[in-house]
Parts: sequence; C-alpha cells; structure tokens
Amino acid sequence: MKELWVEIAQTVSPSEKANLLKLATDKADFLLKDTHARNRSGKDEITVLNSFDEKTITQLKQNGKKSALKINIKGKEDENTAVRAAELSADYIILNCLDWRVIPLENLIARTRGKSKLIAEVSNAEDARLVLETLELGADGVLLKASDADELMKALALVKKQAPKIEVVLAKVTSVKQISTGARVCVDTCDLMAPGEGMLVGVQAASFFLVEAEVHENPYVQSRPFRVNAGSLSMYTLASLQNTRYLSELKAGDEVLIVNRKGKARTASVGRVKIEIRPLILVEAEVEGKEIKTILQNAETIRLVTAKGSKPVTELKAGDEVLAHISMSGGRHFGVAVPDETVIER
Repeated sequence: MKELWVEIAQTVSPSEKANLLKLATDKADFLLKDTHARNRSGKDEITVLNSFDEKTITQLKQNGKKSALKINIKGKEDENTAVRAAELSADYIILNCLDWRVIPLENLIARTRGKSKLIAEVSNAEDARLVLETLELGADGVLLKASDADELMKALALVKKQAPKIEVVLAKVTSVKQISTGARVCVDTCDLMAPGEGMLVGVQAASFFLVEAEVHENPYVQSRPFRVNAGSLSMYTLASLQNTRYLSELKAGDEVLIVNRKGKARTASVGRVKIEIRPLILVEAEVEGKEIKTILQNAETIRLVTAKGSKPVTELKAGDEVLAHISMSGGRHFGVAVPDETVIER
C-alpha cells in the first residue's frame, strides 16, 4: 500500500494551517514536522535525519526505532548515499529530486527495492501521479508539501487509489445478425492487456458487452494486446466508472476503462484511434429480462469475453453466454448519467 506523508508549508495562513493539519491528521499516513514524523494514532514515530549519519541509523535500528533519511538528489553521489542508507536498513528514504525527477527515482527504485521505502517529495498531485508510476512500480509513497486543502485531497485520491470493481454479469445471446458495412473503431491504447481484458461497448448507454483485446495469436494476424477492435463508431463505451463516450469521440490522449472478466477495472490512455469501413454484425442478448445490443466488426479476431475464455463473434449463436455490464438506468447528458431522465434506446 502506498503511503501519503504530509508536511505543512510554512507560508500558509494560520486558518489554512489549522485546516490542513486536521486533514493531514485524519487522512495522511504520517505528518512530518521538523525531525519527526508521526502516524495518525501518534503511536508510530519516525526519526527523520536531514543528513546521512551511519552511526545514528544503526543506533536507532538497534533500539527498535524507525528512521528516515531526507536527502536532496543532485547527482550520482547523492544516489549512492541513499543506497548506503538503504543498505543500513533505514526504514525510509525521503527524496527531493531537484532538477531531474524521473531518472534518479528510476535508479533508486532499482537499487533499493526491498531494502527501504522510497518517499518522493512533491508539491502537487500532478507530480504525485508521476512519481507513483515511475518505472511501473513507482515510489512507495509521497511527501506532499501541503499549502492547499484541495491539492491534498487530490494527492490522497491518487496515493490511496485502489483498483475499482465493476459488476459483470452473464448475458444470454438471443440473436446474431450480419448487417451492412459501416465505420468501425479500433482503439489502440498505451498499455498491454491480458486475456479476459478489454473494453465495455454497447448500443445503449446503460448496457455493455465486454469486448476482448486482440490478445490471441492466429495463423493470419499477429496479436496486438494494446488494441480493442471496439465496434461501430456510434457505440458507447465507459471512459470511467461514471462517464460514457461515443467511440467516434475518442482520440489520442483520452482515457478509456479497461475491465477484466472478474470486474477489475483500470484506466488506459488512448494512443491512436483507427476508423475504417468494415462488415458489421449485430449481437443481441438478454440479462434478467432486459434486452441489450452491440454492433461489432464481423471478423474472427473480434471476441466477446465469457466466464472462462472468449468467443469470436463469427462463432456466436443463440444460447451462448457472454459477459456484460448493466449500469444505472436513465439518460445521459454528454456522457454523464441523469438517473431521472426517461430515455428509450432501441
């Protein structure tokens, strides 16, 4: 679990300081003040050293107390000092990467993994996102120099973000029908997907089929695990747990929701969108008496996720069961749900 440390900036007003102090005490893992950091209960205390002191780190360890070394990374020598502290089993290394942020952090993640926890000093939530994702593993947490309550809450949401869950249910296929050619959308993401992962796509704004990424190899086409051949450009997809997008709207830099058969969800950035004219197929299914539909490209590489595998749309038949997501009823206004609005989608 990633950790959020907070240090109140000296420049804030007394009223804002009181507000930040309350938030940090309630929400943060550790509140740093001068040379000590304390957790929310006040029972767990960490001695923070502002310079490397081998004797003090060793002594604290022998006395069963926790230590953290706070260090400015200006070059390789500082990196080596951080590694020495980790090898002495300092519990935390608090890093302030002054000029270069990503490369020194990558180096230290690689060199200190499993020895000490790396806490990266940041001033805003945007930087927190960067350091938490560096070298995929990211820092073990961030130290936010807090001067604004909204920024603190944004950082908290990033640090404590857990993989959201989305309900997936079995839908029984009732009809599979070839229709005319039309514009279909391939969504190429900036991520790799695994078997059973893909995007939720549907005709209705509250009903989606789980379309698998192109993760399977075949004799004619190489696998493209970054891609979801997502269907007709007028289909809806989920861009987040709350909002839908038309496939036609997506472009490089947007985010889409990736979901697996267990309902574990994550976001991925769009790298490219390809719209081409292809033969289409209409798939209709039923979930607890509700009819749901989607329109996909009619080709062997487009597969719907099932409870234990996936099935090409070219092999689908009435009675097959595929995975779907049924969200809240009602209408949507520019992708945002309006629960009390009456909308009929056929």
